[in-house]
Amino acid sequence: MYFDVEQIPTSHNYKLLVGLVAPRPIALITSMDENGHLNAAPFSAYNYLCTDPPIVAIGVTNRPGQPAVPKDTARNIRRTGEFVVNIVTEDIAEKMNICATDFPPEMSEVELAGFTTTPSLKVKPPRLAQAHAAMECVEHTTLEIGRSRIILGRVVSFYVEDQFVDAEGPYIKADELHSIGRMNGLGNYVRTRDAFMSIPRISYAEWQTKKR
Repeated sequence: MYFDVEQIPTSHNYKLLVGLVAPRPIALITSMDENGHLNAAPFSAYNYLCTDPPIVAIGVTNRPGQPAVPKDTARNIRRTGEFVVNIVTEDIAEKMNICATDFPPEMSEVELAGFTTTPSLKVKPPRLAQAHAAMECVEHTTLEIGRSRIILGRVVSFYVEDQFVDAEGPYIKADELHSIGRMNGLGNYVRTRDAFMSIPRISYAEWQTKKR
């Protein structure tokens, strides 16, 4: 079955993309406005793009029904230039989901979800104390494309609880961290607990040997 993007509604693009580009990591972003008001919101249009310098990318659509009005996260980052990506693991998944609720401005997602905060090392927005890992970021640039904003953030500090770090690498003990991923449609996620498989990369010489 083929779908011609120019011939289908925009909503179909979303349904097809989130079903095919999966599982996706989840960025639970804490950001602050100019007055210090804290916001927390999850985004699964998210990944890393570069390592030198370390760059992460987040896609944030504008508010539904308001094509030119950015969501709080995009507005905060554009105005203050700082944010924190809190890594979403299985044990904070329910709290993350509460932060996706479109609460009125006077209500705090952080408090309502039962999160507490702790100061970041290099940026003003705090990280979430219940998150086992986080990345402190400064805005590199924001691209406005259609009804979306693509935010490129440069990571300036990593926080990871000691128990999830193999100091020899340093490597993240991902099989113990138990991050979750977003799948197709609303409310569909995947666990990484007991789901790892190892497929070691082979050299060209090894490949040639196996062909014989």
